[in-house]
Amino acid sequence: MQLPNDISATVARALAEDIGTGDVTAGLIPAEKQASATVISREDAVLCGVAWFDEVFRQLDPAVQIEWQQRDGVRVAANALLCTLRGSARSILSGERAALNFLQTLSATATATRRYVDLVAHTACRILDTRKTLPGLRTAQKYAVLCGGGTNHRMGLYDRVLIKENHIMAAGSITAAIQQARALHPGILVEVETENLQELAEATAAHADIIMLDEYSLADMREAVRVTAGKIPLEASGGVSPETLVAIAETGVDFVSIGGITKHVRAVDLSMRFTA
Repeated sequence: MQLPNDISATVARALAEDIGTGDVTAGLIPAEKQASATVISREDAVLCGVAWFDEVFRQLDPAVQIEWQQRDGVRVAANALLCTLRGSARSILSGERAALNFLQTLSATATATRRYVDLVAHTACRILDTRKTLPGLRTAQKYAVLCGGGTNHRMGLYDRVLIKENHIMAAGSITAAIQQARALHPGILVEVETENLQELAEATAAHADIIMLDEYSLADMREAVRVTAGKIPLEASGGVSPETLVAIAETGVDFVSIGGITKHVRAVDLSMRFTA
């Protein structure tokens, strides 16, 4: 998995909002004081965010040494040692919160994604993310989805055409919207959101590249899979939860998109403690 190219800028913003003109509490510690610390996972999780954690201390104090016992994408158990840090006590204290924020949040996304991926492992269905990401963390959370075994959908509004209900209404029809998309953006994938089998038939006839089945019943999903016969990838969306996912995946759809893996995450419980 390739790391995003904006890690440095993302971390710089996080440090600026947290440290501002200086860490007045860390300033109470003698400048020459050295320390060692450990980061422990307090719960089972899928780890993600190592590069962001490292970048925090690279920007604050490159002399801080970090030794990782785990890597992105691996499952870690409660009480597992994730890494050790050695260096200036001031630097470790100043970077603690920003570094843990990245590690906790991105691990949360990876963990949530893996939960859904595991539920459909017996099918060919893949779990997709959405644009419902935390502001400023789009690329980071997209990377975390990959660490959890998921698949990235479009990064933003610029790399795939996704024709939804309001676009269709403004354009006049699904067919007209697809034709306009082909004329303006040749070579870019065109996906169409449909709400019923009639719209599915129109999107199919107009040669959409991917068709989204929004809030379809299970019976209609199965019918959509039957009539398209594998010729057009189908993405199910809406009303997806751990309780409903398996039945949706077993209809034969190719993808299920879940906004919750990025927007409804609960930070993984991690702890940094000084050991010396």
